[in-house]
Amino acid sequence: MNYFKRKVAIVTGAASGIGKAVAIELCKRGAHVIFTDRSEDQVKEACETAIKNGGHAEAIVLDVTDYEATRQVIDNAVSVHGKIDFMFNNAGIAIAGEFRDVDLEGWHRLFEINLFGVVNGMKAVYPVMIEQGSGHIINTSALAGLIPLPGNSVYVAAKHALVGLSSTVRIEGKDLGVKVSVVCPGHIKTPIFENADMIRLDKKKATEGITQIPGITAEQCARIVLKGVEKNKHIIVVTRFAKMMALFQRINTGLVHAIMGKVMRDFRENRK
Repeated sequence: MNYFKRKVAIVTGAASGIGKAVAIELCKRGAHVIFTDRSEDQVKEACETAIKNGGHAEAIVLDVTDYEATRQVIDNAVSVHGKIDFMFNNAGIAIAGEFRDVDLEGWHRLFEINLFGVVNGMKAVYPVMIEQGSGHIINTSALAGLIPLPGNSVYVAAKHALVGLSSTVRIEGKDLGVKVSVVCPGHIKTPIFENADMIRLDKKKATEGITQIPGITAEQCARIVLKGVEKNKHIIVVTRFAKMMALFQRINTGLVHAIMGKVMRDFRENRK
């Protein structure tokens, strides 16, 4: 039996990267998928790709920092389809730089998208799922939500917050019929860091350092994510390297700090 067939899913950040891959994979599995992103041309192109391959999909331009706009997308989906089975809160950006170098404007901008964008999606869809007595919210964090990652304090802080938020609402929602999972990918071959703001860093060298970490494609990531969703896993850690580092963090924090100390020294060589 296809777990996702005839289900209704909303995916934010669906114009590229993990969000696009998840949305397209959901379409392949028979779900009706609402692709959302603030980039109109890209989200329409991603949606059209899914439709050309036989998927049932629609594209909506959405800025996740706008709660009312997010709520409207949710309400419209319920009006048309009668339900929402899955809400993938995936939209996010990255800002790299040491804590001393990233200004408060950067902190507010990243948190507005990476944390409050997710909160907006959850607040809008949670009452709907409670009313239905069913539904699954999937929030995209990162390996950076499970371990320290020097040179990325603002990104790490937001991603750690998502893990805590998701874990807490998972417990709150269980008896209400609402499932919550959080995805913590390691290195996925997407342009997120290529498009990131690099504060006082040599962008080329910093990006090269990231790409040296063992990684997988967004399409491979999507399949792992959906397998975890089908099993209702609490934390879906993606890539072997990420699983290894998450395990080290649990059993030997000192080792992780030693590894990250070396990462910090290498990272600092790129500081301008």
